[in-house]
Amino acid sequence: MALRGSNTAVKKNDLRREAWAIVILAVTIAGYAVSGKTPSSNYVAEASASQQNVQTVANGEEPVLDNSDSSSAVDDFELLEDELVEQMVTVADPLEPWNRMMYQMNDKLYFWLIKPVTQAYKDVTPEPARVGIRNFFQNLQTPVRLVNCLLQGKGDAAGTELRRFAINTTAGVLGFGDPALDELGLLPAREDMGQTLAIYGLDNCFYIVWPFMGPSTVRDSVGMVGDYFLNPTRYMERTDAYIGVSVLGGINASSFRIGSYEALKSEALEPYVVMRESYIQYRNKQIQD
Repeated sequence: MALRGSNTAVKKNDLRREAWAIVILAVTIAGYAVSGKTPSSNYVAEASASQQNVQTVANGEEPVLDNSDSSSAVDDFELLEDELVEQMVTVADPLEPWNRMMYQMNDKLYFWLIKPVTQAYKDVTPEPARVGIRNFFQNLQTPVRLVNCLLQGKGDAAGTELRRFAINTTAGVLGFGDPALDELGLLPAREDMGQTLAIYGLDNCFYIVWPFMGPSTVRDSVGMVGDYFLNPTRYMERTDAYIGVSVLGGINASSFRIGSYEALKSEALEPYVVMRESYIQYRNKQIQD
């Protein structure tokens, strides 16, 4: 009986450490995926602010909560832990050998190619120009968000997308400006086909890591195909022009989050597992919103 109780305590402590690691990474990764915000700069800020707590959790201790009332801090931690356990979503990983190989390949690709190119681009491109390019591509992706809002029955969000497109294309000069947000406070939707399929009852099926594109699931992979055909750049006549535009959009988006992946990876005891769990929790949060 004593041994069983000890094993239970160990499992509870392990779950507590994993839960805290996931919540810290899920919060910091928010906004880091899709349409130039794929898997925001909030990620970097949250990662930096959470480094001490991540290390504390990794050491098997309770995280430090910024609360002058210690009893309230403990209560907040217990409530958060309970909520995390209830909301945690697991996913099958039958392709783990393949996925680990692709993760390692993408990791090397990032450090050897993507990061140096992105850093060079950031160094020579003023921030206002990069913000304008980001706005342009976000405006260009309106059909993806609009169609998925309609398919999910989110009429208000669809209306907001139409208003944003009209305002930013005209007053924002083809979308390089974002007066819809800056002046009217109209936020873009964060909907994609993967979320739409989830709303219609399609399960994740299993986890998969794609070369160059990173973590996904069978459902989200099917969703990416649907979003691909809703992307206006897909219909450019010249293939080289399409590739050039896509690369520019990807590099420009990456220039706003250099250091984010490094921060996540440096604090992870098992980076592959952390990336997998963080991705699933992040996508689950998007679906629930």
